[in-house]
Amino acid sequence: MLWPLLVAFGLVARNVEATHTLRFACSQLVIERLDPLVNPGANPSPHMHQIVGGNAFNTTMDPALDIGDSSTCTTCSFSEDFSNYWTAVLYFRARNGTFKRVPQLANQNIETAEGGMTVYYISPDDRNSSLVAFQRGFRMLAGTAERRTRDSAFVNLFRCYDGYDEKMNYRPNPMGVAASDTTELPTRHCAGGVRVNTFFPTCWDGVNLDSPDHKTHVAYPVQGVFGNCPKSHPVEIPQVFIETIWDTGKFDQSLWPDDGSQPFVFSQGDPTGFGHHADYVFGWKGDSLQKAMDARCDVFDARPDPIIHPASECPQLRTQEQAVANECSKRQTAQEDIDAWIPTLPGGMPITYK
Repeated sequence: MLWPLLVAFGLVARNVEATHTLRFACSQLVIERLDPLVNPGANPSPHMHQIVGGNAFNTTMDPALDIGDSSTCTTCSFSEDFSNYWTAVLYFRARNGTFKRVPQLANQNIETAEGGMTVYYISPDDRNSSLVAFQRGFRMLAGTAERRTRDSAFVNLFRCYDGYDEKMNYRPNPMGVAASDTTELPTRHCAGGVRVNTFFPTCWDGVNLDSPDHKTHVAYPVQGVFGNCPKSHPVEIPQVFIETIWDTGKFDQSLWPDDGSQPFVFSQGDPTGFGHHADYVFGWKGDSLQKAMDARCDVFDARPDPIIHPASECPQLRTQEQAVANECSKRQTAQEDIDAWIPTLPGGMPITYK
C-alpha cells in the first residue's frame, strides 16, 4: 500500500479546500552523531544526523522532560515550536573513495533559513473532526535506517531539480512535476539539488506516547489522508512531514564514478534512499499546536504559482523573524569535523546495498 506516495501527490496538487497546511522553516540547530530516540545515551550514536528545532536537544531526551520549558530558543519560524526533527545526512563519495557532507539548501520562498528543513503540519478541512495534537512526551520514527528495498507501507519521495533562481524557485516548477518523483535517490545529476519528503503516520493508538520501536503506537491510515484509521489506532493526529533539499549541484559530474553511477549515500551507509528516515520529538509550548490545528491554520496555498502566506496568518501562534531563528544553535555534544573530506562515513558506517 503506497499510501504516503499517493498522499504526497495529493498534497502537491491537492484541492486546497480539502486540507489546511501549516508550513514553516526550521534552520539548522546542529549536525552531529546523536540519536536520543533510537540510541538514547549513546555519545556518539552510530551515524550522523541533521537536527532542527529547540535547543534542549540532548543525548537522552528524557520523556519526562518538558521540552517547551527546557529550551531557550528554537530554529523554527513559530517561536512556540521547540520540537526536534532530525534525519540522516547525505554524503558525496568521490572517485578516490573519500566522503564529504552535502550541505542543505533553503526551501522555496523561505530562502532566509540557514539550511535545515521545511516542516509541514496538515489538518483536515472539517472543523468538526476530532484531530488530536500531540502531547508532551510524544515521539515517533518514520522509516527504517536499514532498509535498502522499496517498502510497501512507507516511502520517501525524492525530486531532482535542474536549477534554481535567486529567489530559490526551483526548476522544474515543483508544483508541476509530481509524476517525476521517485522513491529512491535520483540516478542523474541534479544541478539544483535533491529534495526529499518524509511522511509521518496520522493515526495514534490514543494511549502510548512512544513504543519500543517508536512506530507501533502510530500507524498510517488504511486509506486517505485523514480518517479511515485502523481500529487499533483510532485517533487522528496531524500529518507531519518534513522536506530537506540537498545541494548536490556542488559536486560536478567530473567527480562522479567513471561509470556515471549515482555517488551519494546517506550517513547510515544507504546508497539507495530507501533507508532514509526521520525522528520527531514533540515540544510545542503548552496547547499552542492544538489551538493551531483547531483553527485549521493555513499558511500555504498550493496553486501552480504557489503563495506562501506569512506565518502571521495563523494568529493562534507566535512567530519570530527567520534571522532570530537562525541565531539559535547548539554546540556539538559528539564533537567531530563535519566539513572535511573523510576516508569513511562518520563512525565507519559501511555502505550496504541489501
